[in-house]
Amino acid sequence: MRTSSIRHVEKSIDSETRRQKGFTLIEVLVVVFILGILAALVAPRMLGRTDDAKMAETKLQMKNLETALKLYKLDNGLYPTTDQGLDALITKPASEPVPKKYKDDGYLEKNKIPKDAWGNPYLYLSPGSHGDFDIISYGSDGKPGGEGKDADIKSWELE
Repeated sequence: MRTSSIRHVEKSIDSETRRQKGFTLIEVLVVVFILGILAALVAPRMLGRTDDAKMAETKLQMKNLETALKLYKLDNGLYPTTDQGLDALITKPASEPVPKKYKDDGYLEKNKIPKDAWGNPYLYLSPGSHGDFDIISYGSDGKPGGEGKDADIKSWELE
């Protein structure tokens, strides 16, 4: 009896080790094939979204700058001039009109003027052509005009 049970244990151990050795070549090829199909379907959609994300980030930053400018006006009665620029949101302007109730820590959280998502500075005009002020990003090419990802993003066109 002992011999048959030992053989039984050896067979079960032997079959167990065969199952644990790994995947067959066919199984690996099928998985690689499926992953290739998924990558071919998903990659173009994901790669094309980078420009959309940068445009959305730039619009969000512009909204934040608008909010900071409105807080500046609430405290000081007017917006920074074009010459004072967006720097007036982090450093009290020394040129006229000097704000009378400037916040000690400025009007932006990180005490830094953000650049657009492409690393370009924003253009600030006050008074603006379309309101009390205009903020413009020249898009991915950093030049006025353009279409698609190169198109200008303008504060007065934000939703």
